[in-house]
Amino acid sequence: MKKCWFVGVLIVVSLLGTTIWVEGYPIEDLVVRLPGQPKVEFKQYAGYVDIDLKHGRSLFYYFVEAEHDPHKKPLTLWLNGGPGCSSLGGGAFTELGPFYPTGDARGLRKNSKSWNRASNLLFVESPAGVGWSYSNTTSDYNTGDTTTANDMLLFFLKWYEKFPSYKSRKLFLTGESYAGHYIPQLANAILDYNAHSTNFKFNIKGLAIGNPLLDLGRDTRATYEYFWSHGMISDEIGIAIMNDCDFDDYTDPEVQKALHANRTNLPYRWTMCSRILNYSESDPNINILPILKRIIQNHIPVLVYSGDQDSVVPLLGTRTLIRELAHDLKFKITDPYRVWFHKGQVGGWVTEYGNLLRFATVRGAGHMVPYGQPSRALHLFSSFVSNKRLPNTTQPSIG
Repeated sequence: MKKCWFVGVLIVVSLLGTTIWVEGYPIEDLVVRLPGQPKVEFKQYAGYVDIDLKHGRSLFYYFVEAEHDPHKKPLTLWLNGGPGCSSLGGGAFTELGPFYPTGDARGLRKNSKSWNRASNLLFVESPAGVGWSYSNTTSDYNTGDTTTANDMLLFFLKWYEKFPSYKSRKLFLTGESYAGHYIPQLANAILDYNAHSTNFKFNIKGLAIGNPLLDLGRDTRATYEYFWSHGMISDEIGIAIMNDCDFDDYTDPEVQKALHANRTNLPYRWTMCSRILNYSESDPNINILPILKRIIQNHIPVLVYSGDQDSVVPLLGTRTLIRELAHDLKFKITDPYRVWFHKGQVGGWVTEYGNLLRFATVRGAGHMVPYGQPSRALHLFSSFVSNKRLPNTTQPSIG
């Protein structure tokens, strides 16, 4: 069946000397209104991007325009980790998206500290087998880091066909926990693509990764393997406590219809963290630092941040790894380790190397920083996408 698209990338219509510009976004993916949603001015889109027609493999996305001046704001991808946890249930509706569930779980309330105050936001349930992303070939659920990165690269290329005006927009790649693998390896795949492309090139401007798993060979191994063996990895720890890994709202036919989700009537329930994914047990051992080194050598800024109460990926280990990466890059300290402030209080600590590599802590946050400290997390993110240093005084701040 022919899809109903707004025609063209940009259509110029001349009427009595007046030029009208129309952006070519897919009207069939427009989310008119979510059940129980308060009224907002920004647009939302959701739906599928088919990345392998032969296998029937498709990834589900949720896209939220910036609250103000979306045409002037960058595009930010957010991925939750796990591996196997939903960026929709986690990032979008628990941490940094525009809405939170109400206390009675029967509606939505506006998140005043959503990151869409600073950027357009794109959440993807990745890899296939997570959330509403699926494959008609069950062997695709046996996957790992390489396939996940390549599928996300394909996703972006096809998503840009739906939203062509974003192809030239500044792109930031963000996520938390096992996204410490997802995001750098996606950036690495993008660099490879840019190096060989004679036409379109991704306008990647930065990576921001929270509480990341970077090198399992250090002090994270025992903790990580404990949670892996108990079926609760990374993001799932906090989310599972809150939601028992199931959001009944996502099984509501009205919610699915509003989000254009579950188009194939999947034979299993939506869960916060996938129960059908068989993710490589050896891939967590991959050392991500050499990949981050290549990214930074391509002049792409990297922010690594940690909640100072995270017991899964402790900040001291992460700070040590970032210091070693800076030493390997022969970077000098461009901003000594110091306190940063937000709303008259200590927001955390921060240091910077070579003007391209930054490590920050967020006071009072655990493994899911935007959930535990939403205001400080927004300030951290806003400063990064604006290319500003975190304030060293108690003057009024962003967000």
